[in-house]
Amino acid sequence: MSSHPSIPLALTQGDPAGIGPDITLAAWLRRDELELLPFLFLGDTTVLRERAAQLGLNVPLQEADPATACEIFRDALPILQIDAGRAVVAGEPHVETARGTIAAIEMGVSLSMRGKTSAIVTNPIAKSVLYDAGFGFPGHTEFLADLATRATGKPHMPVMLLAGPKLRAIPVTIHIPLRDVPQVLTSDLIAETCRITDHDLRTRFGIAKPRLAVAGLNPHAGENGALGKEDDEIVRPAIDVLRAEGIDAFGPLPADTMFHDEARRRYDVAICMYHDQALIPAKALGFDDSVNVTLGLPFVRTSPDHGTAFGIAGKGIAKEDSLVAALRLASAISGKTGNNT
Repeated sequence: MSSHPSIPLALTQGDPAGIGPDITLAAWLRRDELELLPFLFLGDTTVLRERAAQLGLNVPLQEADPATACEIFRDALPILQIDAGRAVVAGEPHVETARGTIAAIEMGVSLSMRGKTSAIVTNPIAKSVLYDAGFGFPGHTEFLADLATRATGKPHMPVMLLAGPKLRAIPVTIHIPLRDVPQVLTSDLIAETCRITDHDLRTRFGIAKPRLAVAGLNPHAGENGALGKEDDEIVRPAIDVLRAEGIDAFGPLPADTMFHDEARRRYDVAICMYHDQALIPAKALGFDDSVNVTLGLPFVRTSPDHGTAFGIAGKGIAKEDSLVAALRLASAISGKTGNNT
């Protein structure tokens, strides 16, 4: 393993009954082969120990903190203990573990905001479990933005980026019903999403002049109003404003012709109008190695681009590829910009 910096990544447990423990253990076992930067697991030692035994994996575990994690990482998986809240059975989520899941996220943000960890990588959560415990946010992304706002006293608008080897895609509207998209979508929302995207692609990804391909909302981008007026009345004005500001945004483009090989060579990121318009092509082109990145925050956050997969937790068949990609990307972009950009 190559030499490592003194500041580790923070890796949250996610839902402990899901595959988060499985892929965490698998990623650590491949640390030499992959030359992964050290990460500090924020979660329950007992959960990892029991899951390792269930999977037949020999993984030494050692409780640690950010100051000692890098020294430990070569020989043991370092853990900052956060109680799960109850005994955990792989594949059987329980509302009593929600507090520990939330606490791990809060701890990861706190450590990264204070420069104790270089970035936060989040294992998958089960939103339904958190909702049953009174969680008041649509998902990870919105919760992270709220934590950033509370920490800094300034509002932060999160932007979800799905980053894979073949495609970067961003949904302007995220976790809302499809029927609500036309009401939520505004020119200002599109423009601000694109401004944050342009800024972070420059500062964190090192793209000097990002090219933003903006999808239309309706089939064929509205067909000159025949299939809906939103593209002409909402999307196009946002693009005009962005281009006047010097941002290389173009469209609105028919979404059905944006994602083939030749089309993708023309842009650095696809700006999509709703969740599935972005996530379907992103996952189709890179299901195992795409990464969820949250832009617009004062810390770096990445996550595997998949869910908790309760049905395969503890069975030894979960793939760690997306987590490895998330750890690698967090290392790369936090190293490029430093913390608190």
